[in-house]
Amino acid sequence: MTTMGEFDLIKRYFNRPELRPGLPMALGPGDDCALLQIPFKHQLAISSDTFVSGVHFFADMAANQIAQRCLAASVSDLAAMGATPAWFNLCITMPSATTLWVNSFSEGLAAQAQSCAISLAGGDTTKGPLSISIHAMGYVPVGQAITRSGAQIGDVIMVSGTLGDSAAGLQLMQRQRSGADPLSKRYWNPTPRIALGQWLRRKATACLDISDGLVQDLGHILTASGCGADLNTQNLPLSDELLAHVSVSQARDYALSGGEDFELCFTLPACLIDDAQAYSKSHSIPLTVIGHTSAELGCRVWHGDEGPFTPPQGYQHF
Repeated sequence: MTTMGEFDLIKRYFNRPELRPGLPMALGPGDDCALLQIPFKHQLAISSDTFVSGVHFFADMAANQIAQRCLAASVSDLAAMGATPAWFNLCITMPSATTLWVNSFSEGLAAQAQSCAISLAGGDTTKGPLSISIHAMGYVPVGQAITRSGAQIGDVIMVSGTLGDSAAGLQLMQRQRSGADPLSKRYWNPTPRIALGQWLRRKATACLDISDGLVQDLGHILTASGCGADLNTQNLPLSDELLAHVSVSQARDYALSGGEDFELCFTLPACLIDDAQAYSKSHSIPLTVIGHTSAELGCRVWHGDEGPFTPPQGYQHF
């Protein structure tokens, strides 16, 4: 397998039209800086993520899978704020720049960029242990970004899609790297809920994407909003694929604590449940009420009539 220099690598694999499907740039890749024009009466939303080989993805995963997973995870943060994705910077460190690996990575990056309508604005390449940093940028109308701090007592707590699939997919990929089955695809090719996030502007009182586990991530909303929550495990949305692969109790644990589904968890005034259900039906996206906020601080998880349930801890970075 042949290798190439930095500038040839950038020109051949990252300066391509498939990586520029989003909002046009005043000046794109190739200069010392990109120049970006924010739409009038909008605010810039920025999120940064670093993905390290052996921590956030398997070193021997297909390069296109790595690219799709990393970019989707970064764009999901924009979706959670109700932002429209526009541009991203990519900083990638590689042990070597082989044409086969870089071409596969570039193909996966382009596929995800086109799916999310986000353009590569610039970045950096260097030699070293494999790691990827993505700085995703988008825009949101002034005063309409959905934060974590607005939940009100009595709101319903809802989630999009199904939960626990990615955790099960991770377990499958530990044994087989192909990632061809539906659960594995939920791990390496999640779907950022961009349109849903935009629809939730001026409706949801708080929102985030589920990356470290439902209960742990919901805790960030509760802390920021100064309220508590009661969840019912019997309401958790579990996919048929997940239930065919693991027991109901394991599926429940994955849904509560597995993380990396990158679905949206949001609080909504109870009067808007019908609107959410209508959106769910018209866009074929499951939106499920899993609990409600309350004045008593903390997150209580109930399992039917069996009383409080203590889920496993979510992902800890340190």
